[in-house]
Amino acid sequence: MKKHKLTLDDCVYLCMKDGKWWTFWTIQQKIKAKIGIFYGEPSISAAIRDLRKEPQRERYNLEPTGEVVIKKRMFNSKGYEYKLILKGEKNGI
Repeated sequence: MKKHKLTLDDCVYLCMKDGKWWTFWTIQQKIKAKIGIFYGEPSISAAIRDLRKEPQRERYNLEPTGEVVIKKRMFNSKGYEYKLILKGEKNGI
């Protein structure tokens, strides 16, 4: 079995760096399609939370302070969408 050097945090960042809105499920599908590993929703949720922490902010060149991930409720749903705020963006909405 082939080992991947990318961490789940790396995979989530690579998905979200396009500045679009993402759900756990779309991130899950993209990672599965690209590297063949299936991660559960709790793991993806944790990786999104990790993007807010200082080591990942430095690693991925995100703003050192303020919010870097915003969420909004999906229309007519109980789920949420998440968006990564890239350096230099004001609020990302």
